Amino acid sequence: VMARERADARGLAYDYVAAWITLRVDSTLEQVGLTALFSRALADAGISCNVLAGVHHDHLLVPADRADEALELLRGLRW
Repeated sequence: VMARERADARGLAYDYVAAWITLRVDSTLEQVGLTALFSRALADAGISCNVLAGVHHDHLLVPADRADEALELLRGLRW
């Protein structure tokens, strides 16, 4: 995962430009269902999502051109 400007500066090719969304939800690595909840909502809307799971927060990479839509969907979920 690298900023587009950094990849451009190094002449690196890429074919996926993503927005980085950090879920500010207190969770643990043992928690069950959180990933399923947000991935289902995004999948139902046809929004791809790559997840970087962290100890305290999950990070989502979604298509940059659909970031606003993804945020709206996520804000509507009940954790």
